[in-house]
Amino acid sequence: MRRTARLLTGTALAVAAAGLATAPAYGGETGSLEVFPSSAVPGGDVTVNTAACGDGGTAAGDASAVGAGTFTLAPSTHEGDAIGQFKVPPSAQPGTYEIVAKCTDGRQVSGDLMVTLASMRQQVQPRGSVKTGVGGALGPDPVQTAAGVAALAVAAAGGTWLLHRRARGDGI
Repeated sequence: MRRTARLLTGTALAVAAAGLATAPAYGGETGSLEVFPSSAVPGGDVTVNTAACGDGGTAAGDASAVGAGTFTLAPSTHEGDAIGQFKVPPSAQPGTYEIVAKCTDGRQVSGDLMVTLASMRQQVQPRGSVKTGVGGALGPDPVQTAAGVAALAVAAAGGTWLLHRRARGDGI
């Protein structure tokens, strides 16, 4: 009796393993959904594309996870991809969201969109003066600036006068 149970169990495991070997590895999902930019701010535009639908294929996109609803992916001339766009709602919260597209032939692909509060592309320009202790031509005190300019003018005039006397041969 035990020997028969082992034989049946072994046969069942072999059949199950053979069935798994022939099953699709990704549950029918082929290709991927490219999301550009992969990181967006609320109110920003996002473009998605996929080659999973084949040449001339279309797809129905779903960005409801981020609150943008559905959109259409239409065929394009770029490598036979289906391309679509949607706008991230201004009320979107920071986080990572799954964007899904389902081709007309039933294939489904997905990609991730990261919503951030600040754009990574913006650069902040510095403002104000640098506090080095040396001062500057447009420092905070106009009286000190005027005194510095006057001191430079006196030094330049004195240097010119000394060079002129030396050139004439009067000596110093």
